[in-house]
Amino acid sequence: MTDWVRRALTRKRTRKSPRGSLVVEEANEKLVYTVKFALGMTVCLSAVEVANIIFLRSWNSDVFSGITTLIGLVTGILIGQQA
Repeated sequence: MTDWVRRALTRKRTRKSPRGSLVVEEANEKLVYTVKFALGMTVCLSAVEVANIIFLRSWNSDVFSGITTLIGLVTGILIGQQA
């Protein structure tokens, strides 16, 4: 499986030159690991929320707050990296 997180965070630009060379800026390793961790924690917290709904039959607003925070973090990083 290809590393889709690294590919999403990699910038590709074409410089204005006679040959129109393509410049590829690789993503920072810390940034890639941060995004992977945030995505993994979002999946885990979503599983906790689903288990809470199924077994306890109640909504946990603290877990949902964590999920929305992590989703905002990942979205902000991906949008900010593309600018």
